[in-house]
Amino acid sequence: MTARGLPFTPAAVIFDMDGLMLDSERAIIGCLAEAAREAGHDLPEVLWLSMVGHSEAVCRHLLDEAVGEAQRELILQRSHVLYDAVVAAGVPHRPGIIAMLDFLQTRGIPRAVATSTRRPLALKKLAASGLLTRFDAVCTSSDVEHPKPAPDVYLLAAHSLGIEPARCLVLEDSPTGVRAALAAGMYPIQIPDLLEPDDAARALGHVILPSLDDARLLLEQRLALAQAV
Repeated sequence: MTARGLPFTPAAVIFDMDGLMLDSERAIIGCLAEAAREAGHDLPEVLWLSMVGHSEAVCRHLLDEAVGEAQRELILQRSHVLYDAVVAAGVPHRPGIIAMLDFLQTRGIPRAVATSTRRPLALKKLAASGLLTRFDAVCTSSDVEHPKPAPDVYLLAAHSLGIEPARCLVLEDSPTGVRAALAAGMYPIQIPDLLEPDDAARALGHVILPSLDDARLLLEQRLALAQAV
């Protein structure tokens, strides 16, 4: 679906992290692929892309099917070492994230993170990239029973902000995250990164935009309309 005006004025905005705020999906895939090659496995890109937006458990299962449990552990351990170096250096921002956060902060709109990454790594990545202090709450897969596409982490984020789910705008890059937001009763906007939405994703009926800057413009228009009433 192309851009349309927001049907409500958000009381809070909840952000996915990887692929939405941080250009980390490419880094993660690169580290996994390098670790696999070092272990003697030249795995297809489609395998790595199939992991985008999914929980650690799903990714481990996909690797099990490709190389077996023992090789999976070897690859994951090596990829963690490679990725730790990337995180320590600060994962690059996705375009438009700072302008979006500045816009929301200036207008006093609460902000939270809802990520499938485990808490220690999520906090480390946000801190190293200079984004941690820009949020009122950080909710991770460590904090909930069921990962995305279950709604748990988004519901926790809304609760942490003290905002009803129906009054929350969600910014996501993956179809898995969009499904989680919809299941939570929230209004998602998808800004695709590595994965273009397929027919099944587009059938969800949500707004899909090319950039965070486009999402910010929609918010600006909605807030201007609300002030004019």
